[in-house]
This record gives sequence, C-alpha cells and structure tokens, in this order.
Amino acid sequence: MMNVLNRMRFKRVRSRFLAAMILLSLPLIVLLGLISINITNDALIDVNEKSNKDQLKTSSEVADLLFGNINNLHWSLVNNNEIRDELRSNGQNPDIRPDIQTLRTSTRLQRMVSSSHADTRYVKSICIFDLQFRTYCSGRSDDAGVFEGEDKITRIKESQWYMNAYKNKGKIEYLPADLFGESDEAFSTVKLFRDADHNGVPIGIMVINVSKSIFNKVFNSSGSEYGAYMALDHLDGSPTAVYNSSFDVPLGKGGMNEVLGQLEKQGYFINSFYNQTSKWTLVHLVQKKELLGEAKNLRWVTTLIAAAFALFAIAVSYIISGTITRSLLQVKKMMLDWTKGVKEFPEVFAQDEVGVIGNTFRRIAVEYDELNEKLVHSELKEKEAELRALQSQIKPHFLYNTLDSMYWMAYLEKNYRVAEMAVSLSESFKLSLNKGKETMPVYNELKHIQHYMKIQNIRFNDRFSYMEDVDDAILGMEMLKLLLQPLVENSIYHGLERKIGKGTIRLTGRKVGHYLVFTVEDDGVGMEDVNQTEHGYGLKNVRERLQLYYGPDSSMNMWSAKGVGTKVTLKFNPLPPKETGTNT
Repeated sequence: MMNVLNRMRFKRVRSRFLAAMILLSLPLIVLLGLISINITNDALIDVNEKSNKDQLKTSSEVADLLFGNINNLHWSLVNNNEIRDELRSNGQNPDIRPDIQTLRTSTRLQRMVSSSHADTRYVKSICIFDLQFRTYCSGRSDDAGVFEGEDKITRIKESQWYMNAYKNKGKIEYLPADLFGESDEAFSTVKLFRDADHNGVPIGIMVINVSKSIFNKVFNSSGSEYGAYMALDHLDGSPTAVYNSSFDVPLGKGGMNEVLGQLEKQGYFINSFYNQTSKWTLVHLVQKKELLGEAKNLRWVTTLIAAAFALFAIAVSYIISGTITRSLLQVKKMMLDWTKGVKEFPEVFAQDEVGVIGNTFRRIAVEYDELNEKLVHSELKEKEAELRALQSQIKPHFLYNTLDSMYWMAYLEKNYRVAEMAVSLSESFKLSLNKGKETMPVYNELKHIQHYMKIQNIRFNDRFSYMEDVDDAILGMEMLKLLLQPLVENSIYHGLERKIGKGTIRLTGRKVGHYLVFTVEDDGVGMEDVNQTEHGYGLKNVRERLQLYYGPDSSMNMWSAKGVGTKVTLKFNPLPPKETGTNT
C-alpha cells in the first residue's frame, strides 16, 4: 500500500500542492452547493409560512373592519323606531293589504338605508321578514326568492338559518351563500329583529346580502404574488368555500383538518387564520412546485458557480504553489507574533509573491488600529447625519399654521364645530410633542385628554361624558407623557362606542404615599376576558412604557365585566428612589 502511495506521490511540491487543493476544494464546493440549495428551500418555506400568516392576520383585521360595517348596519336598522313600529304593526295585523303595506315598509327601509352613515358599498340588498313572513326589501324585489310558493312559511321555518336566528337570540350569523338563491356572488347575514321596547320579543328577521367582491378588499392588502385565497365556512360540517380566488383548487370531504390535510397531500403549502367576526377560516395555499420553482433555477446557478469556483481554485492553486519558499515561513511567524500582540515586524522579506504578501500584511497590521478608529468615527457621523435628516423632516410649525388656517376658514364659514375641532387638534399635537421632553406636568396630561374628548364628542354628537376628580396637590407633578390618554381612548373605542346611547368616562387621581394612582373607568359594554387587551397596541404600549420608565415597582391593573364597564388603574412612583428614601 505504501509503495502504491509513493508511486502516486508527485515529486514536485507545486504538483502536490495543486493536487491537494483540487481534492480538497472540489468536494467542499459541491457539498456547499447542495447545502445552500437545501437551506434555500427551507428558507423559502419558512419565509412563505411567516409571510402568509402575517398576511392572513392582516386580512382578518381588514375583514373585521368591513364585517363590522355590515354589523353596524344591522344594529342601525334594529334601532330605527319607524322600522320597528312598522314590523310590530304588520305582525299584529295579518289581514292588512299586502301590496300597500309592502310598498310603505319597503319605502321606509330604502329611506333608512339611504340616510344611514354605515358603509354600504358591498351591500347588495336588505330584506326583512315580519311575523307573517311578508318580505320587505331594499335592493331587490319584495319576495322570498327560492322560498316563494304555497309552502313558503313551512319551508322558511324548517330552514337551518331560520332556526339558528332564533337560537342566536339576536346575534348576527354569517351564511356562506345567498339564502334567497339568487346569486352565487353574494353571501347572507341574518339577525333576529327583536323589539327593544317590549322586552326584546321577536318581531321579524333581517337579512343583509353582501357581495363576495368584499373579499377582493379583504385579501388585496396581502399582496401575494402567487397562490390562492379562500374563506371557508365549517360550522355545519364539511368546509364550504364562501370565497375561492382559484376555482382549480377542489375541496374534499370531512372536517376542516381532514380537508386541509388532503390539500397538503396534493402538493400545497397551507396557512390559515380564524376570523372571529364571521366564524370563517381564511386560508392561503400555494403549490409546492410553484413556490420552489425559483429554487430549481438556483440549483443550476449554484452548479455553475461551483464549477467556476473549482476552475478558479485550480488556477489559483497552480499559481500560488510556485511561491512556496522560505518567505512563507517568515510570513507564518509574523502572523503568529501578531496574534500574540506583537506590533513590530523587523523581518525583511524577499522580493517575490510571498514577500509582497508579507509586506502587505505588515502594513495592514500597523494601520489596523487607525482604520478601526476611522470606521467607528465614520459610523457615528453617518448615524448623526441620519438623525439630523429625520429631525429636519419634522415641521411642527407647518402643522400648527395649517391647523390655524383651517380654524379661521371654518370660523369664517360659520362652521364652529369644525373650528373647535381644529383648535383641539392643534393643542393636542403641541402637548403630544411636548418640545421633545418625555415628561410633562399632570395638568398638561389632563389638558390633552380634555382636547381629545372634545374632538370625540364633536365626532359622535356629544355621546360621551367626561368627569375628572384629581387632587390639586399633584397637578404640578411631572409624569411620563401619554400614559392616561390611551386609556381614555381605549374606553371610547372598546367600551362606549359599541354601547347604545350615551356613556361616561371618569378619571381620578390621588397621591398615596410616594405613589401616584390614576384610575380610568367607563360604563361601556365591558368584556369577559381582559387578557384580550394584551393583543392591542394601545394598552400594551402603556404597560411597556410604564415598566421601562418607572421600573418594576409600577403597575397597571385592569378590571372589566360584560355589560357593566371597564376600569384601569395605574400606579407609579414619580420620583427616583433616592428622593423618596426607599430602596424599591
């Protein structure tokens, strides 16, 4: 064996070096190419999964907004006294002439829809059944569609959507298709119409048909380059496609997990997100061969690059193998000394390639510290320039002057409510900027809330009452800005705005020992699970800023009860520990 190796051994050092470089470099380059391809495939899959999960979450949030408009339209019709009186009268008079009553009720329904502030872009039609199952519609003929006929009442009563409407006791149910059977491009929402003036007894059923083009808006924000989107309804068994952007994707039989599993076996990557408003599952799916098509191209590119590197390695190996001389040992010694901290290199190198490398390395080692300092200094200058550029873009005076112009224009037009809103917005913006300072006096934080409440009451026609009970002794104390205003904003958007009628927000402030304690409470709709607020940006941001600025000694506690209201309490020490004499 040794004899064979000795015979294969090249006599020249350059040849041995060249052979060694080829044997070492080529397998490594091939292995690197294979690894890079696998890593690329995995990265594409991971990026696709994360990106589409985020996209579906965004689409669900857009759907919540759009479906919320449909729900608001339901509630506005339910709360309309004229419509409610008409249904109550129709239900109590079965012998009334249907043509006259239908025309009158449908006309009132049309007038109510036209005057509503709800977004009706995607609403195709609105229909109401009274207790005698007479139909009054806006946007379509006054009939029951596929249920019209001699056995109309029996068929409606036996339908699943009708039984679910009574079972849900007024909650809005989303159906995957048009219950009237008139269009494949619409789905229906159903709500039991209850009489709020008579202990909530049922007086009819309301149906709003919504165009499926609403999903173009829902999924358009995701902006995926390829793949298909679906909205699946699966409350009554096997999933049903409410919306399918690609009709080439068939749905199998079974439960949701079984159907999605079947699609995965057919070669799809699948991501899904459950929408709470509609109880539908939003799905994005893309074929594996389509997603990994770019990876195939990368495989060829990697092969070509590996071949190029191999040729380059052979050429370089052949060139540098001729420089294996005594100077190489000098360079090696110099490098070892440099790793040990030696800064001076007295050796004189030969005038060959290795000597050039040695001289170059010696020069690099000497200049290393200077280059390091220059690099750090350059990065600091760059960051400073970027900061100045960002700061220069902030033009508060431009905004103040614009709002001031808006105020006078509104005032001259005698639109005093708009003028008040412009003034409040300007003052609120000034207080928010606070000349760049992180803290402000308590009385300025309260002013910010007062301006905010004025704006909201102008928007919502004075629906909200705001009460302050803050000790005079703490008004001049400094606190972190924008801690209380988000709590008031949360009370409006999640408590009072959803409440029917007027609501009240009460803010109290006390000094308890070394601590300031503020409480914001409302009599809004409340919630069953206060932990769901952790998913929102506002309260989560307040909690994090409170902890970062005032430390673990601070706290934010929240209490809520459905139908009663919500209460949030902040507690923090406005002074550093050395000023309070405590060790916390």
